[in-house]
Amino acid sequence: MAEINIGKAPGNSAILPFYATGAVVFLVLCVVMFLTPESFTRHYFTPHLLTIVHLAALGWGTMIIFGAVHQLLPVICEQDLYSEKMASLSWYTLTLGIILLTWKFWNLDVGWVMISGGSLIVFSVVLFVVNVLKTARICARYSAQKMFITGSAIWLLFTVSVGLLLAINLKMRSSIFPISHLEVLKLHAHMGIAGWFLQLIAGVSTKLVPMFLLGKSTKEYLLKRAFFFQNLGLILFLIDGFFFQITWRIFIEAGLVFLGIVFWLTYLYDAYKNRLRKRVELLMKHAFLSFLSLIIAVLIIPVVYYSEGYRWVMVYGTLIFLGWITNIILGKTFKTLPFIIWNGHYKHLSGKVKVPLPKHLYSERLTIWQFRIFIAAMLTFALGLILQHLVVIRIGLFLWVVLAVIYNVNVFKLLLHKTKKLA
Repeated sequence: MAEINIGKAPGNSAILPFYATGAVVFLVLCVVMFLTPESFTRHYFTPHLLTIVHLAALGWGTMIIFGAVHQLLPVICEQDLYSEKMASLSWYTLTLGIILLTWKFWNLDVGWVMISGGSLIVFSVVLFVVNVLKTARICARYSAQKMFITGSAIWLLFTVSVGLLLAINLKMRSSIFPISHLEVLKLHAHMGIAGWFLQLIAGVSTKLVPMFLLGKSTKEYLLKRAFFFQNLGLILFLIDGFFFQITWRIFIEAGLVFLGIVFWLTYLYDAYKNRLRKRVELLMKHAFLSFLSLIIAVLIIPVVYYSEGYRWVMVYGTLIFLGWITNIILGKTFKTLPFIIWNGHYKHLSGKVKVPLPKHLYSERLTIWQFRIFIAAMLTFALGLILQHLVVIRIGLFLWVVLAVIYNVNVFKLLLHKTKKLA
């Protein structure tokens, strides 16, 4: 952590609301899933499942990522965030937009309230994209990370813009798309998964994982290839799906994205091999499990494509949103947020008096239980989905609620920390 230029990080008011809101939405998400287990045995285009997916993608994953990027990008580029006011405004518009959108999704109440929610989300993303592009415009170092983060931000803007058009399409009497609504929905979902989440996580992880492992890789060419193949596969999939239809060619397109994933993970493995910190911390194991979930999700795409019913679609979505995105957030939260809180309370005292370390601001014991319960929740829920057994699904979802409670207790222990009086 010593190599972070903390002087360039924005004020906590531009970062912490994202973490607090994301934690609360994660708990809401898990409770909603627990109350509607039957949603995971039906078609994916149902009001409750649409609500669940957007809570996971926007209220949980994107919310936390916005906060992390606003803090990390100035550190990578070693210059101030372009606008802290825009960062704060993006939190207000994103939060309000998510509330309106998911509220109306719950009963699929199509109308101007839903469209207004989608519009607020698009506006929030525009603010985020401007902030990212303006901050990164003269960033000379860490060009690969800059490339992934700026690229993912642009993909996010495309994703939410198509999402807004989908909401408008539900309102219109005649479709505004030349293909079916459900086909556009598939393109919209994978634009977010492979464009926004994959490329953002790839970019951020190539900075954070080596830093936390005290490792280094000089094979920057791997990241350039990763970026190229991830985008090539996604673009071909979108063109193919929009102008033709989704056929067996999806395997070629998914293979290209998977090749990009392999190049990215090879870079991280090289940093892992060259690490100075031989003992791998528990929180880093979340990241390794998340990468495994992503690999399994891509490998089961043929099963999803050829299988009848929706069980494997549900397993695929669970691996993406809970196994991959949620897992990496659970680990990285307690590698980044404690440092942000510590910076606000004790940076000015460091070197003058003995101050607590960032890891002393949260409960390490709770992170141990968080890791154990995550594994139990993930395995139980996935088994329930494969078997399509409601009782097993309910048990798995109950464990997710327990996990979300533990995560929230630890996050708010950090957020509500009071500066200790030090002699």
